[in-house]
Amino acid sequence: MQVELRFAPGSAIHHDLSAVRQDGRCLWVAGDEWAGVERLTWRDGAFQDHHTFRLADFVDLPAGPDEEADIEGLARADGWLWAVGSHSLKRKRVKPGQHGDKARKRLATVVREENRFVLVRLPLVDRDGLPTPVRKDGRRQAAILSGPGRNLSDMLEHDPHLAPFLRLPGKDNGFDIEGIAVIGERVFVGLRGPVLRGWAVILEIHPEPDPHADDRLRFAPVGDARYRTHFVDLDGLGIRDLCPIGDEILILAGPTMTHDGPVKIVRWTPGNDFSDQPVHVADLHTGVRDDRPEGLTLLSNGQLMIVHDSPSPQRLTPEGVWADVLTLSG
Repeated sequence: MQVELRFAPGSAIHHDLSAVRQDGRCLWVAGDEWAGVERLTWRDGAFQDHHTFRLADFVDLPAGPDEEADIEGLARADGWLWAVGSHSLKRKRVKPGQHGDKARKRLATVVREENRFVLVRLPLVDRDGLPTPVRKDGRRQAAILSGPGRNLSDMLEHDPHLAPFLRLPGKDNGFDIEGIAVIGERVFVGLRGPVLRGWAVILEIHPEPDPHADDRLRFAPVGDARYRTHFVDLDGLGIRDLCPIGDEILILAGPTMTHDGPVKIVRWTPGNDFSDQPVHVADLHTGVRDDRPEGLTLLSNGQLMIVHDSPSPQRLTPEGVWADVLTLSG
């Protein structure tokens, strides 16, 4: 089954969808090529009425309002909308037709874009029956976790498992966030990379308001540390998205590198590390260099919706793109 997502004329967001989360009759989606979130509303058999919200209208982004944030995960919990950037370094691509020294130079160039290193939490209010992010709602304040020594990547500089990968680009099995799930006060962040001898990694953190700055977040303790690592056996795959389902988490798993490969959904119980295999839910179809599943959400009717990066021509519609909908068995 498929459902159409319709976007405003001239928008290119649907070519780079990286995250999705249902919110009542609305969908929140994000693309990985700019710094914002999109709201679509169910009407006349499709998610449409596209509305864009710039993150810079709510928080101060470290590299300014116009640089992309590479948003790779969305979460909706307890009246808040969360968005997380990839926190990854980027190696420049060799452009078609380039060769020799020019191609070598581009392939040797690694850049750090500070807007990628953000975790944002926005309060949601009801406006005309639709969930809408605001900068401030009473005592609730839009806030960001970012900056040197205060972002998720820098927090791991001494981690025995992950620190060696912080200097590698995300697409080289380096550190790369691609998913977030919130269960109560527990925030789980899924890593596309690194994959460690076949084990995928999930970080557990407890962000809280910074008492010295209303528009900032800080790390509250997780036990006796600032975070906790979880290791999940995904048969060598990395994490492409996370979605809570009760007290468990659905994991969208796919290749860590840029090549085509198997993609599947599994069900994982937080804290169930190094023990039982996660429960297999479904295998997903992918194209050849297109139709790559990137986002996963549980719909209110119990079905799952999958959105894709690099959609094939068959997936595109005159106004947007088709998302896949699956029925959970059992």
